Amino acid sequence: MPLTDNTDLSPSLSNDGDFLPDLCGPQAVLALILIAELFVGALMIAAYSFDHFDWARFGMVSILAQWVVLTSAGSLCLLRRYLNQVHPMVAGMGSYSLVLFCTFVFSFLTHWIGQGNFYGIGQVLIGNLMVAAVLAGVGLRYLYLQQQLRNQQRAEMASRLQALQSRIRPHFLFNSMNTIASLIAVDQDTAERVVVELAQLFRASLSEPGLIPLRKEIDLCRYYMDIEQMRLGERMRMEWTFTAESGGGLDPADERFDHWQIPSFLLQPLFENAIYHGIQPMPCGGMITVNIVLGEKQAVVSIRNPVGENEDKTQQLDKPEAGGNGIALDNIRHRLVAYYGSNGTLVTNSDAGEFIAVLSFPNQTLQN
Repeated sequence: MPLTDNTDLSPSLSNDGDFLPDLCGPQAVLALILIAELFVGALMIAAYSFDHFDWARFGMVSILAQWVVLTSAGSLCLLRRYLNQVHPMVAGMGSYSLVLFCTFVFSFLTHWIGQGNFYGIGQVLIGNLMVAAVLAGVGLRYLYLQQQLRNQQRAEMASRLQALQSRIRPHFLFNSMNTIASLIAVDQDTAERVVVELAQLFRASLSEPGLIPLRKEIDLCRYYMDIEQMRLGERMRMEWTFTAESGGGLDPADERFDHWQIPSFLLQPLFENAIYHGIQPMPCGGMITVNIVLGEKQAVVSIRNPVGENEDKTQQLDKPEAGGNGIALDNIRHRLVAYYGSNGTLVTNSDAGEFIAVLSFPNQTLQN
């Protein structure tokens, strides 16, 4: 059984601490253009009314407003990394000064282009700078608060995903330690292997939530099942199959398992469910069947386990009274929604004494 390396199992989803939103995206640029035009239109109507609307003046003011808005937004995008590294007060004053500087420069240019001289330019500059000072203050404050709210939501989501991920049952740790203790005297090599596998499991459980290669997730599930096999012995039997959607089997070493990405520790609760509510209550144990199908755009993981007569055959771990974690299946669904939206699903069903969990998720590489 291959062991994972010592690199981080998943990228961090934590907040990157941005000071302002990204103003260079297509939606942001379109919004800035529309807002600037609406403001100029409202300003011109207030000054001239509908009856005496000056379209020439409207065009010149629109050009000035778009130059100031788009140049300021582009400059803030270029300085975004620097703004994220300095104190918010310094970043705020710098952004505010940048907008006023752009207003000064383009007010000067538009007046010179429109009039051909500098007569009355001082009054124009003062008026434009006063308007820009008010609008820049309000606009930058709004963008700052909007980004801080987004940062907070990202942090909360990261914390929630971390809580959903770090959910290995305490009894599993106690049982594993007892297994290791019993093996030390009779089979030191096996005891060492179990220690390594247990360390890999808890290292993954405590790592930052994020996407990892499907192969690593399969390895983590194999570690978990191997440790439980030590405890249950012949009562638990496993059958793994790997197939392609187009037909035919896949080798477990196929490189496609490295290309598919899946949230860390997403499958482990399904195996835990199969053991604690399928194999363990049955004196004779049973077979857990795992089938992983890779398609071009979607992967499907199906896990089947027998269900005893006294077990709830509909939602084994959805109810707290089922024991253990209680909300494991709901947690999986929440994580699927967080990473894949409506493209990730978990469907459970009971048929002919079997509990069946079918998890489907898209190819994240294609989505990006």
